[in-house]
Amino acid sequence: MDLVLLAKAAIMGIVEGLTEFLPISSTGHLILAGALLGMDDAKGKVFDIAIQTGAILAVVIVYWQKIRETVVSLPTQRRAQRFAANVLVAFFPAVVLGLLFGKAIKEHLFTPVVVASAFIVGGFIILWAEKRHGQAATAPRIRDVDEMSGLDALKVGLVQCLAMIPGTSRSGATIIGGMLLGLSRKAATDFSFYLAIPTLIGAGVYSLYKERALLSLADLPMFGVGLFFSFVSAWLCIRWLLKYIASHTFNGFAWYRIAFGIVVLVTDWSGLVTWAA
Repeated sequence: MDLVLLAKAAIMGIVEGLTEFLPISSTGHLILAGALLGMDDAKGKVFDIAIQTGAILAVVIVYWQKIRETVVSLPTQRRAQRFAANVLVAFFPAVVLGLLFGKAIKEHLFTPVVVASAFIVGGFIILWAEKRHGQAATAPRIRDVDEMSGLDALKVGLVQCLAMIPGTSRSGATIIGGMLLGLSRKAATDFSFYLAIPTLIGAGVYSLYKERALLSLADLPMFGVGLFFSFVSAWLCIRWLLKYIASHTFNGFAWYRIAFGIVVLVTDWSGLVTWAA
């Protein structure tokens, strides 16, 4: 058993869990961490996607009551049916665009420079969105996910597709996009979590099936460690974030994105850090 490899898997799992649901891009951080740890080959990219399942398990546990109530009420209650339909409607654009452009995006955009640039641009977008949200003359149109219409869900789903650009952040796109579309900060965050369940599970299953020839039983310990640490760190992160947004904006994450993006660009340009082979 390669203990060094397991230690790297644990680090990658922690990075995934801590960044998946914050508006700072888990994919971007995994690309950079993988480059530094030497886990940026084809198998490493499959690993990055697969360990998202651990983070999704954390979402299911934190939101278990709502998920359970929806499943139980689905055959009889219109409210549960509408909520489930909204999640599926929001999930659909990512499926279509992912199948059409996923391969090209991975081949051309999964680089440290693209990630860092997306960090910076996304940071300024968050600052602008928060300023606009704070200056709004009226209260948010939607304060709870059950108040969303099918059109609201479709719009959030389309915004989520921007996260196909690595470094953009899936959670950042859906949360900030949701706020710009009239959702409260809490409603946008909650729907981002619910939407993550089919999106990330779908991406993980598809990636594992497509790249199954790269994997073997010998990889199970590495994947198991990554999944475990992804789950634990994501569970802690989600619980913290739900408390944080009750009294804070996302401006702090925006400044982090800008600062970190600049650091990556400067160190890459100067040769101080080799972010990619």
